[in-house]
Amino acid sequence: MDRKNQTAIKEFILFGFSEAPALQLVLFTVFFFIYFITVMGNTLIVLAYTFASNLHTPMYFFLANFSFLEICYISATVPKMLSNFLSESKTISFLGCVMQMYCFLLLGGTECIMLAVMAYDRYNAICHPLLYGIIMKKSICIWLIAVSWISGAVNSLIHTVLTFMLSFCGANKINHFFCDIPPVMQLACTATRINEIVLLVACGCVIVSSFILTIISYTHIISTILNIKSTSGRNKAFSTCSSHLIVVTMFYGSAIFMYFRPKSSYSMDQDRVISALYAFIAPVLNPFIYSLRNSDMKTAVKKIVCQIFVSQRY
Repeated sequence: MDRKNQTAIKEFILFGFSEAPALQLVLFTVFFFIYFITVMGNTLIVLAYTFASNLHTPMYFFLANFSFLEICYISATVPKMLSNFLSESKTISFLGCVMQMYCFLLLGGTECIMLAVMAYDRYNAICHPLLYGIIMKKSICIWLIAVSWISGAVNSLIHTVLTFMLSFCGANKINHFFCDIPPVMQLACTATRINEIVLLVACGCVIVSSFILTIISYTHIISTILNIKSTSGRNKAFSTCSSHLIVVTMFYGSAIFMYFRPKSSYSMDQDRVISALYAFIAPVLNPFIYSLRNSDMKTAVKKIVCQIFVSQRY
């Protein structure tokens, strides 16, 4: 490997969604709104869990951790993208690209596993209600969160190191809106076969396995719901599960499509749209789907908002 050619790259140019100057302000406004809603919604959920003692249960513990993860996840890409909308250079340093890829993969991998953990929690709550307190005790909940973060960190480190060990030979224009594996790998002028194999294996271990575990959990949940005699109770449970499954399928499906395929099938114009589903759309929907439709959470959030307005007024 020619290390000299690799270190010749000092910065990368991110194409973003469009190079048309007239669209930059429009895109900035749209993504700033998405970012603001995502951060504010998830922050309110974290605050609600922190200050509402009645929410100190395993389900809300996972939701609060998931909300914190979502804030970090969308912050790994959007702030830099927003600054590029208002800049003519649209560059990111080599080290900045490395850090952005590591953080995005760390948070994305952790989210994959945490979604499976949350589905497992709901499975125990609905299918084994009498044993729920024993199965999902605090130490187990903390251990599951720790495993999610550690697994995401290891997975991210492997991919980031392998990607930036490649030689780029002067090509530095990334046809994407952030430093993701497929668009960066397209710039490599050395063989990427090992990277592709590792990407497929890791995708199977992290994304596909988490998706399968999530689907298995919801299959058991739906089977239990079918035995509920109350029509209203059954409809409410189905409504909750269906909304969860929509977001889960969108997140996992788009991630599997993006990473679980050979390099020869990459199409960055199409992949930008697919990436937006798991990078922006899923995070902005998650607070509303998972938390803010819950009556206890809505009550706690309303109290937090009222307290904020009262404190500002006086």
